[in-house]
Amino acid sequence: MRDIILTAAVTGNITRPEQTPWLPITPQQIAEETIASAKAGAAIAHIHVRDPETGRPSMEVAHYAEVVARVRDAGCDIVLNLTTGPGGRFVPDRDNPRIAAEGTSLLPPLERVPHITALKPEICTLDLNTMNSGEQVVINTPANTAIMADAMLAAGSKPEIEIFNPGDLVLARDLMRTHAFPAPAMFSFVLGLKYGWPVSVESILLGKAMLPEGAVWTAFGVGASSFPMVALSALTGGHVRVGLEDNIYLSKGVLAEGNAPLCEKARRIVEDLGYPLATPARAREMLALQA
Repeated sequence: MRDIILTAAVTGNITRPEQTPWLPITPQQIAEETIASAKAGAAIAHIHVRDPETGRPSMEVAHYAEVVARVRDAGCDIVLNLTTGPGGRFVPDRDNPRIAAEGTSLLPPLERVPHITALKPEICTLDLNTMNSGEQVVINTPANTAIMADAMLAAGSKPEIEIFNPGDLVLARDLMRTHAFPAPAMFSFVLGLKYGWPVSVESILLGKAMLPEGAVWTAFGVGASSFPMVALSALTGGHVRVGLEDNIYLSKGVLAEGNAPLCEKARRIVEDLGYPLATPARAREMLALQA
């Protein structure tokens, strides 16, 4: 049976501190949750950072640098995947949608990647979605995604291409015709967001059929679909992801006391299906990463 890579998405930028007391906020807490996730079986940690005072999403390079340093100084060899997702949201004014209302975070593309150029992580995310998200609109234009891809590749980081809708894969194929993405290409299908991929086997199989040959992929669900998607992704040929970014519950009505319990449950699901979890070293080999 093939090895399955488990990714832990430890904090994200949507989950709010008032939803769960177990959400890591400070760089120290995020690093500790990353290390705990590694001990629970995660080979990759997907990292966002937050303002330590407010708990709100942050893009401060110093916060990312502290997380990375704390993880590595602890001797943890988990693969680090730093996000570049923040900076793509636009909130239109209700009276004049041409005007940005409060909550808009839209940034020029190069202002979303300074932590990538500075820290050169093994992996970083590249969002291709332009879509509705509640009252907000997420905007990632082809021109801007190309600029971000250039910066990631120059840093030696492997882009993990985030796919929220089938059209994102069409954009990905166009981008890969003009950019030399290191093989194997790496994709994640995000299922369960309103106005995005529906949670279904059909969604996974459509996405899988549209991938370039040899791609490595993960399908994961948000909210109640998180653990069912662990099984569905593994059984259909993909890898798996869990974490407080995606889901705060261990079971119905029971909050997960951190990321480690979520990883442990995902590990049980994967191993009960007969698949071994990949170690960080094995994940690096499978993804042909540059340490």
